[in-house]
Amino acid sequence: MQINRARTCVYQLFVVSLHAQFVNISKINMYKFLKQFVLLALLGIAFSGCVTQKSLTYLQDAAPSTMSAVNDQFAAQTELTIRPGDALTIFVSALDQEAVAPFNLPTVTFATPGSTNVQTTPMLRYYVVDEAGDINFPILGKLHLAGMKRPEAEAYIKSRLEQQVMNPLVQLEFVGAKISVLGEVNRPGQVQMPRGRMTLLDAIAAAGDLTPYGKRNNILVTREVDGKLEVARIDMRSKDLYTSPYYYLQQNDVIYVSPNKVRAVNSATTGLWLSVISTALSATTVIVTVLK
Repeated sequence: MQINRARTCVYQLFVVSLHAQFVNISKINMYKFLKQFVLLALLGIAFSGCVTQKSLTYLQDAAPSTMSAVNDQFAAQTELTIRPGDALTIFVSALDQEAVAPFNLPTVTFATPGSTNVQTTPMLRYYVVDEAGDINFPILGKLHLAGMKRPEAEAYIKSRLEQQVMNPLVQLEFVGAKISVLGEVNRPGQVQMPRGRMTLLDAIAAAGDLTPYGKRNNILVTREVDGKLEVARIDMRSKDLYTSPYYYLQQNDVIYVSPNKVRAVNSATTGLWLSVISTALSATTVIVTVLK
């Protein structure tokens, strides 16, 4: 409806202006009309693209006096939770390396197809958590890790190993954990989570921040929880962001930044304005030619 109103106003303005010029028509008046109309059209395009500073500002209500209430609800998170589908590397070490060798997956080397050169840097193999939340660990068999954070999983595996190895050390890492950022950001794409902890602000920063046309008050986060999809709308302008369960991101979260009204209007009306200007120029040229 906004686009239709804009189209109507533009043509009404053109007709009224043209009628006014015909009251005292001359070549000089027509050129004056042309200059005024083009200036008015360019101003219309410029003002249709305005974005207020307030709409671009994050955390507008955050202040030292308000943060105590936020901290009452804030829960810091430093680790990801292991979920089905996650890829994990698990390395076991001890003073007796031979004793722990059977508990480590063998590293692999490979050759490039068509080449006899073998890759010199070995690749550490990884475990994939199955749908039941288990991995199949050497000698120990199935271990249920889903729902655990990295330190918890390391402690659990260590407790199982201590029955067979003296003073084992377990190091667990996520492989390929990532989130996706789409929409009105400067660098849309996937963002890696090498150490697990990542906030929504971290992800937005990694994507180059929102463009001026991104809705700061309506960030969509999609998350898979227990085989079901959840969605949440986040207002980046409010301090309530800090207490949202989506402030700390989980692996495979998808963030979408939708365009604001300025982007939508610009996309639809810029072509309209240019078309109207072109039509006005053509009409004026014809009229001036007739008046010669």
